[in-house]
Amino acid sequence: MISYEALWDTMEQRGITTYTLINKYGINPRTINNLRHNKSITMFTLERLCSILECDPNEVIGFKKDDME
Repeated sequence: MISYEALWDTMEQRGITTYTLINKYGINPRTINNLRHNKSITMFTLERLCSILECDPNEVIGFKKDDME
């Protein structure tokens, strides 16, 4: 299962809010909603987030074992 826990930690460390992502960087609010609900995003969005946050993909996204296994 996809997890964006690392994203929220990275954003906090960098002092960047979801408001900043939407209003300064033009990230779509629907994308923020997808991130909040651990839904998939495009590689383009992942690349943009990494660029904005000056980080690596593993500081944005992680994978957790599915409880159904």
